[in-house]
Amino acid sequence: MVTSNVGQTRTVTFTEELLERARSRTPAERGLPARPSGKVAIVACMDARLDPYNIFGLAAGEAHLLRNAGGAVTDDTIRSLCLSQRLLGTEEVILVHHTDCGLLGLDEEGFRREVEDAAGERPPWSLEAFASVDDDVRRSIERVRESPFLASRGRVRGFVYDVATGELREVD
Repeated sequence: MVTSNVGQTRTVTFTEELLERARSRTPAERGLPARPSGKVAIVACMDARLDPYNIFGLAAGEAHLLRNAGGAVTDDTIRSLCLSQRLLGTEEVILVHHTDCGLLGLDEEGFRREVEDAAGERPPWSLEAFASVDDDVRRSIERVRESPFLASRGRVRGFVYDVATGELREVD
């Protein structure tokens, strides 16, 4: 709870707390070039348990980080990787999926029906649900390697992060 200057009390949301934290920091990113110094782009799941900066010991300015549900390599991911490579000089792609993912074993068709019932129209996109995290990493690697839009398709590696142990395991 916060009391405003007019005497009203209101609840502070977590977003407001985050904005206050942002205002109180001195940005370490000032003066950094737009091109990541490590010349790498990381595609990772949006899961809050994954912190790619911590997992890889990254500092600001070293890598591009693209996140979405499941770390899926979708058309939009390819769009971002294309810009990352062709305009900003990245040469490698790292894919990070993880154990205990919400998309693992998800009934995609059932979920799409629920969304359609609630929204009144069917979602035009795939959820990218999967049955095996290792197979999903392999599928993502192939999508990167097969995209004609990417300048660097050969230097792609995929990993599974174990959310229970913190172990990072490479998928062949």
